[in-house]
Amino acid sequence: METADPPKGRECPQKRSPFDMIMNQIRRKTSFAERRARPSVGRLFRPSENADGKEGGAPETGGPGGQGGDKSTGTVPGGSDPADTEASSEAGWGRVKQFVQKLGKKADSHALSLGHCDLTATDVLELATLLPFLSLLEEIDLSWNDLIGGSLRALTFHLQHVSKLRILRLCSCRLTAEDLTALGEGLGYIPLLEVVDLSWNAGLGGNLQCLARSFQPGNRVKELHLVECQLTAADAQALGGALCVLPGLELLDVSANGPLVGGLGELAPQLRNLPQLRVLRLQACGLQQDALNALGKAFEFLPALQELDLSCNKAAGGGFVQAGPHLAQLTHLRSLDLHLCGLTEDDVRALVQVIPSLSDLTMLDLSSNKKIGGVVHLLFPSLPLSKLKRLPLNNCCLTDESYRSLASAMQRLSQLESLSLSWNKCVGGHLGLLLEPLQPGCPLQQLQLSSCGLTTEDLLHLASASKRGVLAHLRRLHLMYNDSAGGQGWARLFQEAGALRALVELDVSLRPSGRAPASPWLPALMGALPRLPALTRLSLQRWVLTPRERDALDAFGKDTKRRLHLECDAHEAAAHKRAGVAEQQDA
Repeated sequence: METADPPKGRECPQKRSPFDMIMNQIRRKTSFAERRARPSVGRLFRPSENADGKEGGAPETGGPGGQGGDKSTGTVPGGSDPADTEASSEAGWGRVKQFVQKLGKKADSHALSLGHCDLTATDVLELATLLPFLSLLEEIDLSWNDLIGGSLRALTFHLQHVSKLRILRLCSCRLTAEDLTALGEGLGYIPLLEVVDLSWNAGLGGNLQCLARSFQPGNRVKELHLVECQLTAADAQALGGALCVLPGLELLDVSANGPLVGGLGELAPQLRNLPQLRVLRLQACGLQQDALNALGKAFEFLPALQELDLSCNKAAGGGFVQAGPHLAQLTHLRSLDLHLCGLTEDDVRALVQVIPSLSDLTMLDLSSNKKIGGVVHLLFPSLPLSKLKRLPLNNCCLTDESYRSLASAMQRLSQLESLSLSWNKCVGGHLGLLLEPLQPGCPLQQLQLSSCGLTTEDLLHLASASKRGVLAHLRRLHLMYNDSAGGQGWARLFQEAGALRALVELDVSLRPSGRAPASPWLPALMGALPRLPALTRLSLQRWVLTPRERDALDAFGKDTKRRLHLECDAHEAAAHKRAGVAEQQDA
């Protein structure tokens, strides 16, 4: 396959020797290394262990312990005895264990996970010398080490020792064009590679050609993650060319690449080369109506697609009138994320026509599309309600008609696990309509009703549903910013909260401008806490607690030896404490 030349002004750098590159990195990082709490990895080993020809040294050729010698004689190059080879391998594994343990990690012959370890170029060089002793390695994760950028060649130079590698993650490492070139040259050493994750490396922007041109036919890459890499239109062209030799790709994620806008129209047609693609994520890529239409035309070539994320592309609003009908080709689609896409009523009407073809749909996210609240109800008759597991409709400006239509459909949503209606004021005063159809055994695990204008009566309905056992599987309950609900409702809810034994997270915080005493309902909450064994997060922001009440909550977490993370306003308790001290002094 012919590859395009690198964009003008962005030519891939010439290959430099690993020694020159590493020395440059060491000089650049010296001042930072001096401030590090832990000693440099290069000082962790005795000189005798690093010297050439000594026990535990890293051979330049062959596998771990000098593999690749003469099998017929049982010897290795240079006449080494097999026993010496075995001893060398054991010593090498000891070095690996020491290297990993000094970084606070556990040694594993199949997975090397060194994320968030403050690695430097010196560390990368040391790690490279250990690869001969990791011939069984299947995963390398060096993510979130932003000091190793520019030093990757030292590692890729030794990739021939880990030919079984399947997963390579280098997220947020400040990779450079030089690193991409080195990685591309090393791909030939790791033919079994399936997952490549280079997300959060802004240096990829304008330089993706340095890597993309190195993919060759016959590779096994299944996942390619390029999230927030500042990819440009030129990168889209380079990526499109690479897709021609990635027929086995099952996941492509180029989300959060704003500069990609303008190149999506050229990238979209190349997706037809990915017949096995299951997941396509184009979140926040500046997707516009023309590119959306080009994307739609490629859907007929993606018969295996199960997850499509086009969210956070506001300029795509109105484009589903033309592109929507193409969605009918995705008969195996399970997840469709269109939140914050600026959808119009006409877009929803277009979706209504194709939804019957999406019989496997389990998640439909239309949240944060404020123009569709009056037509959402048109979707419910055509949705596969019996299969839906997630239905986020928060911040959609739902009308009473749409809300009542949803309430009527609740009985048929027998597999629903997550329902989000936050920031829809129509819920307030009518929560009972939604909860009454629920039956015992309901699989609902997440219920978000933040800023819905809930009333005391709504909380009483929620308490009743809890008592009936229909919320027994609920894990997350978000009720924040419902300041209009009275203390009686909160008290009753907490009295019946003992039935929520699976609850992990509870948020009842007030609005940023709100303040109210927690005393009317806090005893009920304290009585419920022992019956909520799974609860790990409790948020009571802006509820006013007296010092004694705060101490009681803190003591509960300590006495029961459970990890309950309490979120409340410390300054409120401090103010009450100061007031109490002042009163005692006056007395």
